[in-house]
Amino acid sequence: MPRKGPVPKRETPPDPKYGSVLVAKFINNLMKDGKKNVARKIFYEALERLREKSGGEDPLKIFEKAIDNVKPLIETRSRRVGGANYQVPVEVRPDRQISLAIKWTINAARARSERTMVERLANELWDAYNERGAAIKKRDDTHRMAESNRVFAHYRW
Repeated sequence: MPRKGPVPKRETPPDPKYGSVLVAKFINNLMKDGKKNVARKIFYEALERLREKSGGEDPLKIFEKAIDNVKPLIETRSRRVGGANYQVPVEVRPDRQISLAIKWTINAARARSERTMVERLANELWDAYNERGAAIKKRDDTHRMAESNRVFAHYRW
């Protein structure tokens, strides 16, 4: 951690199949125990399922729209003022929006009851594309929480 200036961000190389940094970040978050090839296989098969569901539409566009739909615009942060903790609504930085959307989508997919992870991920991405599902509910809950604590917005730092 440098004493002065911003911390440099590590660049994620783009995905080899689609050439997308977003896909590479998603696969890295999907990966467990360093098994990247397993994560890639799950993700690519889920995109093929999306292609079948949409009737031949580009699955990468569906994936990007699904992640865009899950991105939160505002969230609450804890702030201690005079011995009391307040949930202060703050805007979410663009890089954090993407990482939260990815995490929420993957966690929602893992919590689903379908048989394989490919089916779970494909169905969760399809639901997010159509603005329903657990990841969208998480985003709406976050927005609702920030909206209900709007009176504490003057504590923003």
